[in-house]
Amino acid sequence: MSEVRISAEPRTEFGKGGARRTRRAGKIPAVLYGHGEAPKHIALPALEFTNAIRRGGINQLFTLESTAGEKILALPKALQRDAIKDTIDHVDMLIVKRGEKVTVEVPIHFVGEADKSGMVMHALNTLSLSADATKLPDSIEVSLDGLAVGEHLTAGQITLPEGSELITEPETLIVNVVATPSAADTETEEAPAEA
Repeated sequence: MSEVRISAEPRTEFGKGGARRTRRAGKIPAVLYGHGEAPKHIALPALEFTNAIRRGGINQLFTLESTAGEKILALPKALQRDAIKDTIDHVDMLIVKRGEKVTVEVPIHFVGEADKSGMVMHALNTLSLSADATKLPDSIEVSLDGLAVGEHLTAGQITLPEGSELITEPETLIVNVVATPSAADTETEEAPAEA
């Protein structure tokens, strides 16, 4: 995953009023912390940040460039969203260093088809991995080809990108294939509910 360079301005106004004024100015209020440093309140350009997250996902690596010329590598740790406006209201950013291992949730991308006589049940859509902060995978590809009814895949069976280490428990169920219920099974299940 490539880094996205983005400007980061210091924020001097705090609280709800200050956050609203920051958002009205087209910026996202954020807090930058980590590596024993005191938390810094910053403002990020809303459009650039949102576009980078849409393209690169939640694990997008950013190079924050301050007005003083300082450059800091950071990862989004938590996003607060406005569900109605579909905007990002606040971001917590974690300072990282090149070569440092970080733990992140990586989306699982399912490919291929399992046995067509069954139904594929997804138990998990992300895996927790430890990887180099500058080499985080965008997603993990999991093939469903050849999975028959009654078979399943666990986290420990997934092939991880090079340099990544599984943090999710290896026995955790990722996906399983179950028999498709017949019309008779469906009617039998509905009959007691009606009684």
